[in-house]
Amino acid sequence: MYCAANADRLVTKTETAECCNISENHLAQVINQLGQLGYLNTHRGRNGGMSLGRDAAEIRIGDVFRDLEGSFPMVECFADVDNTCPLVNACRLKEALSAAAQAFYASLDDVTLASLVCNNTALLQLLQPVGCSR
Repeated sequence: MYCAANADRLVTKTETAECCNISENHLAQVINQLGQLGYLNTHRGRNGGMSLGRDAAEIRIGDVFRDLEGSFPMVECFADVDNTCPLVNACRLKEALSAAAQAFYASLDDVTLASLVCNNTALLQLLQPVGCSR
């Protein structure tokens, strides 16, 4: 959302972390993932920073969550490897949790980054560098 709110320029990891009150180390990992997935363009160096890799209207939040979180097993029985649960052959909870996760992602499929940011004056004010505590 920070990149979308500041689409006219490259934004830095430091300013994003400060404005959104998140760890720079954690943010660096997220930026790396989002860059590899094409959601962000990253530019190294003294005048570096990041910008959206796609138009905000093309970024569906459901896809972002699937891409970032979808590969992590919700519970042990979701893991193909290292699954030691003795209930796996009889338990129906895995199916219920899988259906719930799919419903969660589906509910976010119609939400785009643009719909979160565009015409959201309060959010745009909060995501401007002058609104950050420096």
